[in-house]
Amino acid sequence: MALRISLLIGLIALTGCGLNPFARGNDGPPTEQAVRVKGGDAVAVNRHIWNASLDVLSFLPIQTVDPFTGVIVTGFGTPPGGSRAYRATVLVSDPALDARSLKLSLVTRSGPASPATIRAIEDAILTRARQMRTGNLDAQR
Repeated sequence: MALRISLLIGLIALTGCGLNPFARGNDGPPTEQAVRVKGGDAVAVNRHIWNASLDVLSFLPIQTVDPFTGVIVTGFGTPPGGSRAYRATVLVSDPALDARSLKLSLVTRSGPASPATIRAIEDAILTRARQMRTGNLDAQR
């Protein structure tokens, strides 16, 4: 467990992009996000958080993805170099590139994962989302 947390923290340190993780950023108008209409309600999902969630959790088998509600559900999988299997449920609830837009539930076969592990994975997802956004801004220039 401590090894996985150390690996995730090391990943974050190596890939950090220096942006404030708590700043509520404007990531463009909703038309640049994954905006979909379902049952008359517009649901806006931040595409960078969505893609970063899929990228960071790529070691887990995908069971369900619903871009209309912003939900990703995975099956149990073991991280590279790890021994404990995890299952995740992700909710991307807002078009902003912001920590409040991401909700992560992480469980092991024996119960809920530790808050430190959940926080480390949330941080890794948000860091990767910011890197993806920065890469998109560089490509547009």
